[in-house]
Amino acid sequence: MYKIQTNSTGTRCIEVSEQHLQTIEEYQLFRDLIDSNGYVDEQVLEKLRLNIRSILESENGYNKNLLSLCLDVVYHPNMKAFGLQQLVLLFINWKNKSNDDLGTTKRAFQGTPFN
Repeated sequence: MYKIQTNSTGTRCIEVSEQHLQTIEEYQLFRDLIDSNGYVDEQVLEKLRLNIRSILESENGYNKNLLSLCLDVVYHPNMKAFGLQQLVLLFINWKNKSNDDLGTTKRAFQGTPFN
């Protein structure tokens, strides 16, 4: 279980599970989400929410993991743009950690990939 900070003062947090990160990867929810300017703002959060809503509507039946991600993280009352930025950083670090066996050395630190 991971914790992400959802505001700059650190008074609000959301817990993110390994399953949530796997669901983000499975549906490639962060692909083409952030514009070329690299800023995560409320419009980016709304775009993510609309993308997930579209996926849920297009699937026959429902996906328990995607619904769990929505309820626990994306639509959490504390989720704001700052929290989404932290979630993206957590996902990058988690993804790179899982790729350590493949010899990759990239990590994300405050939004900046480095070798």
